Amino acid sequence: MEKLTHKEEELLRVLWQLKKAFVKELVAQLPDPKPHYNTVSTVIRKMEEKGFVGHTPFGATHQYFPLISKEAYRTQFMSRTIHNYFEDSYKNVVSFLAKEE
Repeated sequence: MEKLTHKEEELLRVLWQLKKAFVKELVAQLPDPKPHYNTVSTVIRKMEEKGFVGHTPFGATHQYFPLISKEAYRTQFMSRTIHNYFEDSYKNVVSFLAKEE
């Protein structure tokens, strides 16, 4: 699965909260300064192309919903992070966290 950008992750977190939403509902949930409707629409469609989001058509608009659970995304994110930054070693992760405490 492709990696999400920071803005895509932000939209996915909103979708996890709402379960399903139209673009205008997503915009309403985002922090100020709010992005333009068209910007959110473009980002959510890219997320759909990447396989993270699906939609149900309602006339000329779409209601979006997550295709990946928060838990599954967290597992994927952590696996990638451990691979990229900790040499695939959970021991290195624990050591890093202990030093940070």
